Amino acid sequence: MKKKIILFFFLISATTFAQLPPGQYSSTNKKAISIFEDAVKEYSKGNDDKAKEGSLKAIERDANFIEPHLLLAEICETRNEIQNSIDEYVKAISINPKFNLSNFYNLATVEMRLGKYEDARKDFQAFLKKPNINPDSKDKTELQLDNCNFAIEAMKHPVPFEPKNMGETINSNLDEYFPAVTADEQTFLYTRNNRTNEVHLQEDFMISKKANDAWQKSQLIGYGINTPGNEGAPTLSADGQLLFFTVCVDKAEGWGPGRKGIGACDIFYTEKVGNGWSKTFNLGNAVNSKFRETQPSFSADGKHIYFVSNRPGGFGMHDIYEATLNDNGSWEHPVNLGSRVNSPGDEESVCISTDGRSLYFGSNGHAGMGGYDIYVSRMDDNGIWGAARNLGYPINTYLDDHSLLVNPAGNLAYFASKRPGGFGGLDLYQFELYDDVRPGKITYVKGKVYDAKTKAPLGAHFELIDLESTKTIITSDANSGNGEFLVTLPINKNYALNVSMAGYLFYSENFSLKEMLDVSKPFLMDVPMQPIDTGNVVELKNIFFETAKFDLKPESKTELNKLVSFLILNKTLRIELSGHTDNVGDKKMNFTLSQNRAKAVYDYLIINGIDAKRLAYKGYGDTKPKVKNDTDENRAMNRRTEFKVMGK
Repeated sequence: MKKKIILFFFLISATTFAQLPPGQYSSTNKKAISIFEDAVKEYSKGNDDKAKEGSLKAIERDANFIEPHLLLAEICETRNEIQNSIDEYVKAISINPKFNLSNFYNLATVEMRLGKYEDARKDFQAFLKKPNINPDSKDKTELQLDNCNFAIEAMKHPVPFEPKNMGETINSNLDEYFPAVTADEQTFLYTRNNRTNEVHLQEDFMISKKANDAWQKSQLIGYGINTPGNEGAPTLSADGQLLFFTVCVDKAEGWGPGRKGIGACDIFYTEKVGNGWSKTFNLGNAVNSKFRETQPSFSADGKHIYFVSNRPGGFGMHDIYEATLNDNGSWEHPVNLGSRVNSPGDEESVCISTDGRSLYFGSNGHAGMGGYDIYVSRMDDNGIWGAARNLGYPINTYLDDHSLLVNPAGNLAYFASKRPGGFGGLDLYQFELYDDVRPGKITYVKGKVYDAKTKAPLGAHFELIDLESTKTIITSDANSGNGEFLVTLPINKNYALNVSMAGYLFYSENFSLKEMLDVSKPFLMDVPMQPIDTGNVVELKNIFFETAKFDLKPESKTELNKLVSFLILNKTLRIELSGHTDNVGDKKMNFTLSQNRAKAVYDYLIINGIDAKRLAYKGYGDTKPKVKNDTDENRAMNRRTEFKVMGK
């Protein structure tokens, strides 16, 4: 940091001195000049105190000596003594406003750091009057003016914001940042810098579980993921079964035990097995490059990963990219999200919400409050990301704001901050996100998959399908060690859930979320998988007919095609298709209706290549109810289509 400031100072000084005859300063006092030159030498060595002392002595010799005030301004800024830095720039300008108009730019940037936007705007405008201004400097100044104008208006219209520290079970006297959470909000993961001193960085993952609606004392996630190197910026899959994170190569330590990298920073992943984690894997050169790939965010549908990279071809130094997972498990080449999201500056801290259409991120290149602000971009129905929208003041301030995570429900946001009243260093906070910038609502289905006979847990495969479009929205796998699963369900659609595993009959479920208003109560269910044995029955919960008719509705196609695929895979299987009704109406008509509905499915299978010799169909009317026909809900359960294994 110091080297950067020193270089910046000398560049400004060189510009300043170029306006004077060679070897001359704004002072003619030789003793003052000598003292100042010694102060500059001390500053270049990192001796700030001696440089400050020398500058003050030079000013004592000549009260109108401008350069010592500029050096003092630099020293104060590096020490975060921002008001003192402003005072020194003001003194320098008051001595001679025309000495160097760059002083107005420097003053304005420091004023921005204290949120003095009106003053900063005035001083940026003064700098723009500089003759022969560098085009790059002009662009940067105009962006800063946009920031001033935005900030002045934003502060007139503050948004709701009441941050709450997450408490001592999460935070410590060290730095905590980059949070992640599962869709059921029962597991919270984040980065802690377990440093041994102010210089050494030791980033590790901490994990906390929720009990009685409160986060429990966090623990290290464990060796194998945490190493003597640095692990940071985690993101969890919605079900908590996959963990993606960033590893950067350490010149002394290398990549860490068992890890091989591609660039300076790579994205790695690990899979949960039972209650533990697998070994870690590099995501590979389809996503990682010889440059830096960091801060991943994994989508709830399990198909997309968003991350930050400084690879060439972007709009700024660090841009946000998206990589898509193919059906065969390979990653497509990452795509830059474009100029509506990315800017000529830097983007960071990317977070894709569980709705898959709201992207939250930090940036210092879009109009904002100065420094890094938090923004949201919305994806339209054509898959195009919209213009970045600033979340507003006081969520964003003149300070850098980052590490934002929006919870799956979309009502809370988590972020890291070093504000007064914390436990020390960066702490994690949460606040209620105001309605206008919340993502779309989702709910989820959660449970365990097991063998219906042995009760052994199964690592079955899940597919969530939009019944209207027949597109597969989410794919997932249950934990192979304990059978646990979690699948997110964006609302306002109707879904088919299909669960499959080799050697078992498939399992289907239907979720109608078109008119769902209360998303606070998720679906909890266990999935018993029936082995492929003679006599076992599967209910086809996503076969739909018009009332009192046997014409298959278009949304039945998804389930019917799953059945076709299942029968093609299991080539010797013979099944009976059966139709069932409730007890309302004429029994003979119900029997005929159930017979015709079973035949409709039978005909579809034959048309799609299944040998008729493997199929039979029968209508049972209301003779085999699942439950009593005593309520509308129960009668709906009795109206169903099934198939039974007749032979293997």
